Amino acid sequence: MSSGARTARHPDRLLLFTTVLLCGAGLVMVTSASVAFAYTQHQSAFYYAERQGAWMLIGFAGLFLLGRIDYRRLRPLAPAAAIAAVILMLLVLVPHLGVTVNGARRWFDAGPLGSFQPSELGKLAFAFFVAHWVDRNAGHLGDLRKGLAPFAAMLAGVLVLLMLERDLGTSIVIVGIFLSAYWAGGGRFRHMVLLVAALGLAFIVVTILEPYRFARLTNFKNPFADPLGAGFQSTQALYSLGSGGFFGVGIGHSVEKYGWLPEAHTDFIFAIIGEETGLVGTTLVMAGFLFFAVRGYLASLRAPDRFGVCLAAGITTWVAFEALMNMATVTNTLPIAGVPLPFFSYGGTAVATTLAAVGVLLSIARFGAGTGFGAVERAGPRSGSSPRPASTSLRSTCAASTETQSGKTSRCRRSSRPRCAPACASSTASSPMWCLVWAAT
Repeated sequence: MSSGARTARHPDRLLLFTTVLLCGAGLVMVTSASVAFAYTQHQSAFYYAERQGAWMLIGFAGLFLLGRIDYRRLRPLAPAAAIAAVILMLLVLVPHLGVTVNGARRWFDAGPLGSFQPSELGKLAFAFFVAHWVDRNAGHLGDLRKGLAPFAAMLAGVLVLLMLERDLGTSIVIVGIFLSAYWAGGGRFRHMVLLVAALGLAFIVVTILEPYRFARLTNFKNPFADPLGAGFQSTQALYSLGSGGFFGVGIGHSVEKYGWLPEAHTDFIFAIIGEETGLVGTTLVMAGFLFFAVRGYLASLRAPDRFGVCLAAGITTWVAFEALMNMATVTNTLPIAGVPLPFFSYGGTAVATTLAAVGVLLSIARFGAGTGFGAVERAGPRSGSSPRPASTSLRSTCAASTETQSGKTSRCRRSSRPRCAPACASSTASSPMWCLVWAAT
């Protein structure tokens, strides 16, 4: 095998290093943000930090294990994993089995490790399944009846379960995972617009029908109108961010975590980051997630098959979109939706599952093209056959899928792509999203 193929087996060290840095910073911030609440509730200042550390160890074990396994070997398990996730999400609704917190039933009691949330495990299971489904039904994605309708039905089924658990935040993230995989796999843009419009109307209805969600929405524009009522959490988060200034008050010196800011160590930990590390710290956290997204989408671009493209796009969107949503709600840019900050917010199932997903992303990067922006090289040639050179770059492959009219290069329409773009349709980046990206650059 050539040196280029050997290079393709190396993990994405930059992605791994970024993940380790984010997790390390997250553990420090969970420790700092939870000490007061942990001591008053459990008489141990490090109650939450110890459990978060234990779940991180489990997550990193999964990361290194899945990072060394060819992700394509896990594909046959995708349907069973999705079914198992659905069953667990149903069982958590059964009285005396699921644990109710703040009126929502989403967890199982995990004993000394705290709690277990099936919907977090479902994110990874559904990311695998939707990538598997999109790849198997790639020829029908452009069809409204055979492509969009069953896809929308699957998504609606998952969202109904999450609404029964009163988990709007996870519902929004699941929508991001499904839509990114569908788009990366070759879904039509107008179908995406139609689906997003329908989901937007559904979320508005759900928000209006639920009093506490409607209160969040009405107080979103001006939380200071009711600073001691419905706007209390948002105003305290803004006070926390503002008091941090440029460099922050120092790690461990937050005032808001002493009973002022609700959920300081979970969904609103970004406010404590801003208070203790200031604008510098929050900017570094945002830069870390941005770099993570860049490396993740590059892994998707380099994936050797459509399944890998969709899976990497879904996982990357999951982490990046979740982080963006959390920061937006903490800064009152969006209404509160109950979305955690990946790698930072306290939540054992969330951090362990996210780290396992990063392991899958590392596997896709390891078994992908490796050289980036080009040179996709398959595994070694079969015995007795002539050596197969590295295929052309994604840019040149997708450039072959365009038509020239009147001296100008026009992108091939998706509906006619199989006829006018055989190279692009058969390339590793058969998704129209990646073809448009590379044809335009």
